Amino acid sequence: MLDNQAIEFDSVSTMFDLIMAIWNETNRFVPVNIAHVIFDRCAESRAIVRYLCEKFAGQGTPLLGKTVKDKALVSQWLEVESQNYNPAASLIVREKVFAPRMGAPSDESVVAAQTPKLEKTLDVYEAHLAKSKFLAGDFFSLADLSHLPYTNLLVNAAGKSDLISSRPHVSAWWNAISQRPAFQKVLAMAKQ
Repeated sequence: MLDNQAIEFDSVSTMFDLIMAIWNETNRFVPVNIAHVIFDRCAESRAIVRYLCEKFAGQGTPLLGKTVKDKALVSQWLEVESQNYNPAASLIVREKVFAPRMGAPSDESVVAAQTPKLEKTLDVYEAHLAKSKFLAGDFFSLADLSHLPYTNLLVNAAGKSDLISSRPHVSAWWNAISQRPAFQKVLAMAKQ
């Protein structure tokens, strides 16, 4: 998001490293949502990225859209991501990626319970993306960007790429958003 907005930043650590540090200190899994950084007295990642989009609206990609309608559609799809996509995706990733990396067993019953929920959401995305290149319209927005972290982990680390690849319009959307230079830059930084 920072690179899309042309905001200079330094990479301090990955979220995984932060979670691992908390795990090592407490010996228990800590939900990601309590490990957010406070920025200009703003906390919670979704609030922070909206704040940054507004604060730096004149530079980089207009991630909230250009018109009032664009902004409403971006907000709508951010809510869909927050309420429908993220809950299932984050639990699958927790069990398939984070738990094993922390030496904990993966709870496959959680994966089995969450996969149909995510499939149902992705079926809605498939129908919508048949009519639109991106979630909020024909422009890349914060709504698309918000899907990058967990979708990347689902596809490349959790063994769940079929959830995306089995849906042609979702797959085309994923390819379009995941190949953006800013995201590729973040992935390269994470490998360092």
